[in-house]
Amino acid sequence: MSVMSVNPRPESPRPESWIRVTSDGLWCEPGGFFVDPVRPVDRAVVTHGHGDHARPDNRAVLATPETLAIMRARYGDGAGGSLEALPYGETTRLGEVDLQLVPAGHVLGSAQAVMSWRGCRVVVSGDYKRSPDPTCPPFQPVHCDVFVTEATFGLPVFRHPPAAGEIAKLLHSIELFPERAHVVGVYALGKCQRLIAELRAVGYDRPIYLHGALIALCDLYRSLGVELGDLRPAMDLPKETFAGQIVLAPPSAITDRWSRRLPDPVVAAASGWMRVRQRARQRGVELPLVISDHADWDELLATLQEVDAPEVWVTHGREEALVYAAEKQGRRARALRLVGFEEDDSE
Repeated sequence: MSVMSVNPRPESPRPESWIRVTSDGLWCEPGGFFVDPVRPVDRAVVTHGHGDHARPDNRAVLATPETLAIMRARYGDGAGGSLEALPYGETTRLGEVDLQLVPAGHVLGSAQAVMSWRGCRVVVSGDYKRSPDPTCPPFQPVHCDVFVTEATFGLPVFRHPPAAGEIAKLLHSIELFPERAHVVGVYALGKCQRLIAELRAVGYDRPIYLHGALIALCDLYRSLGVELGDLRPAMDLPKETFAGQIVLAPPSAITDRWSRRLPDPVVAAASGWMRVRQRARQRGVELPLVISDHADWDELLATLQEVDAPEVWVTHGREEALVYAAEKQGRRARALRLVGFEEDDSE
């Protein structure tokens, strides 16, 4: 895996002199923009399409073409007053800052914001994962002076198993209970399409049924070149149609009245939080699938080593533990305590 390098000049400015936290979010002063602002601003750089990062009604938005397509699909005219696409690897200048977007491996179109000013490079990770995902390019580590990292699963208890093993658990359950539907709770953006692609990758070619709330973004993924196979709406069909089938639905729907149309459903959920058994029980999940779109503890620590930033800023998640671990690696570290971000990517 290639790693972009940086050679800062001795006279480079201190990062806190040009990147700072405000009530609107993370502000890049010489560039005149916010990264993932929490409320509408004049200029936003958006790392990916989840609603706690890509908010509507900014006057100008810069993001990858895929993220802009997701924002248009979700917000229509509210996606932004003007939309500028920046493909991976290309560089643009905003104000005095050179900006590049590189893959984050989180969902389709997700990016890290690489900002360079006067020889100082700051990388804002957005949300990211290090495990393979058939639906998006893998995370690309970038050497930098400051790495601004998420910490959603920033505790040692969170170690995600390979997704293939969790997919095998789902398919084994279908073999054991062919008379029952398997309804899996998935987030509409990213997790839904990844689960489908993981199933297709192991040769599952049967129809996969979708709750209506998931259809539009699956159609968008297909239009952007992600093959998902035979997908069908899970509506207006006889109950027996779903016996032995996989049905995907938003997490909020898997145990409500909607799921009663399914024959004796096995309730499953695909999330990194399924590592916590109490969460699974509280949500009525019979089959927890630990499939996460965020880096786990070991991946967070490995990423800090790879990017090799002397300074680490930690945001949204288990900040204190990762700050301590970064300091044990010999790095300066602090918690940004940004507000307005979810602890996971639920919508």
